[in-house]
Amino acid sequence: MNSENRPWMDETLSDEERAKLLVANMTLEQKIAQLHGGMETINIYDLSNNVSSEEEMEQLSAQVQIERHVPEIPELGIPRFRITNGPVGVGMGDGHPSPPATALPMTIGVAASFDPELAYEYGDVIGTETADLGQHVLEGPGVCLHRTVTAGRNFEYFSEDPYLSGVMGVEVTKAIQSHDIIAMGKHYVVNDQEFERFRTNVDVDEHVLRELYLLPFEMLVKDGEIASIMSAYNRVRGDYATENRYILNDVLRRDWGFKGYVQSDFWSTRSAAASINAGLDHEMPDAKWLNEENVKAALEDTSLEIELIDRALVRRYTQMFRFHHFDTVYNPREIDARGNGAIARRIGADMAVLLKNETGLLPLKPEGRILIVGQSKFAEFACQGGGGSSKVDPLYTVDPEPGLRDVVSELGGGAEVTSFIVSKDLSNLDDAVAAARQADVVLVMAGLIATEGVDNESMLMPNHQNEMVAKLLPANEKTVVILKSSAPTVMPWIEDASTILEVWNQGVEDGHVVGDLIFGTVNPSGKAPTTYPQTERDWIGHDHPERYPGVNLGEGYNTITYSEGLEMGYRWFQANEVKPAFVFGYGLSYTTFELSDVAVEGSRAGVKVSGKVTNTGDVVGKEVIQVYLGVPSEGQPPKRLVAFQKIEVDPGETVDFQVEIDASATSHPLGVWSYTERDFVVPEGEFKVYVGTSSEDDSNVFSFTV
Repeated sequence: MNSENRPWMDETLSDEERAKLLVANMTLEQKIAQLHGGMETINIYDLSNNVSSEEEMEQLSAQVQIERHVPEIPELGIPRFRITNGPVGVGMGDGHPSPPATALPMTIGVAASFDPELAYEYGDVIGTETADLGQHVLEGPGVCLHRTVTAGRNFEYFSEDPYLSGVMGVEVTKAIQSHDIIAMGKHYVVNDQEFERFRTNVDVDEHVLRELYLLPFEMLVKDGEIASIMSAYNRVRGDYATENRYILNDVLRRDWGFKGYVQSDFWSTRSAAASINAGLDHEMPDAKWLNEENVKAALEDTSLEIELIDRALVRRYTQMFRFHHFDTVYNPREIDARGNGAIARRIGADMAVLLKNETGLLPLKPEGRILIVGQSKFAEFACQGGGGSSKVDPLYTVDPEPGLRDVVSELGGGAEVTSFIVSKDLSNLDDAVAAARQADVVLVMAGLIATEGVDNESMLMPNHQNEMVAKLLPANEKTVVILKSSAPTVMPWIEDASTILEVWNQGVEDGHVVGDLIFGTVNPSGKAPTTYPQTERDWIGHDHPERYPGVNLGEGYNTITYSEGLEMGYRWFQANEVKPAFVFGYGLSYTTFELSDVAVEGSRAGVKVSGKVTNTGDVVGKEVIQVYLGVPSEGQPPKRLVAFQKIEVDPGETVDFQVEIDASATSHPLGVWSYTERDFVVPEGEFKVYVGTSSEDDSNVFSFTV
């Protein structure tokens, strides 16, 4: 393009300078046409409020997957701006039909790895395939927290812990953006439930918002230099997130220095002038509000100023210039399905959490009669999981039975692998029990596939699966329960199960990943990223309807009040002395580890931790060193995660580890929010430091005073 006629194409100028020059040469009509997506407006509110299942959400999503773009303006050299959903792969990109891609394991599994390098590899696959398909934006990562284990989109989010979510989200962001793809952090903010998400109001105290729910977004902005943020559906303290000047302007831009642009979640925009005034920059997927009629009327009555329209466009174009979108010719190329699938297989196995292995049944030898039992979604087909707009159309899938047979063959074994598929109504369960009695080993595959648009009805697996598991367990003492879940569930049969392996919703390489794990090709090394409750009573909302699903305060919609304060997730269990089934940060291995010579130095400037970890078993394995802090300030929970490090150790080997925690880090590891300072401060008093391998490991406790 000729930079003489189009000065904004002069690459010697800064990205922002180029964006300002472009906007200065646009007509009002052109500006308005670039404020929104190119889809024809439909009534999404009525449609989404009727969603009650994964199948219904898929049908709804199919209606919105075609026009995920902003139309081009050739005379200005503005390209068609192509947007694809995430964050578990390239889901519903711009095009008809939506292009297939690698269906990766769910984001919750990424957090379970406790491995930032794995998170980067995960994001690298997503960024590579987004670029391969000629898209410009990937809507992810999602860093809302698992406040309730029943939330419908927990599979898209990392964890109940803000620090773990932030660390992993930053790595995914860096990897995506290394491919000149805009990453988009979502859903900003406190979109921690799907219940009436278009109407619900969330009321949360400032220090709770800052220390928990805003924290991973702050890390995305400051550490990940993320280019875009997606505003949520819900109200925040009475104002819709898309109209909330405090969170969109004061926090995001003034306090954090965010330089990117804010896009609405699909149909979360509720106004023209109020939204742009608050700091929303782009409406998707249509022009329901930011259309010519509304915008020109707002300019006429001065409820909106042209400078704010220019500001919105400059913010987005700056990022488009930053990632060379004006220079790239649309030329989609074929995805390396098998190459990326091999990565999905490798990293998928490192996400699995070995919850129980009391009799040492795992790993199995690839011999004998092995029977897979379970309902179709988990035992017959690859469990892709994740219903809704993030669902990926997979390039291929590896189902459980053929996947296990492949691994048996790779190991040179002679195992006979067969399957028995149990009907949803359990009408053939007796036959399944009889088949289990005849097998040498039984693999019961069960789980939960959650979906956008609706929260799970309970913490139990659906379709009578708990009854199925309970009846199968006594049939064969060599039974492994393999969970394929979108989130932790309550297990009423847990005392009767000696062996439980959580593999999450794995995606394309499901069968191979499970085979690698159960036969010991890979040693499980994941840790629980969210607490597993023991009963359905064990959560912050029990006997507290104001916490969930909220109460109607006479305003016509529910207000969900985060009255639990900072006591969320493992912090709630510890503060209220409630014993969970499996604690946050817990996970077994096929080997054993021992920490020794642990030492801690602490001051107002930070904490230094050192020590040794020894593999006391006979197979190579990975252990996660976890550091928690007890902060001396009123209202603080007993512990908060402030650091972790994953270490691979050979049998009999001892490895030194060092962890440094900088008090000035973006995660504010020693800090608490001060209402008077309007900032994080390090309180005075005695800090406790817990160094171990789970949130409940108190074997190495130290203290220091500031």
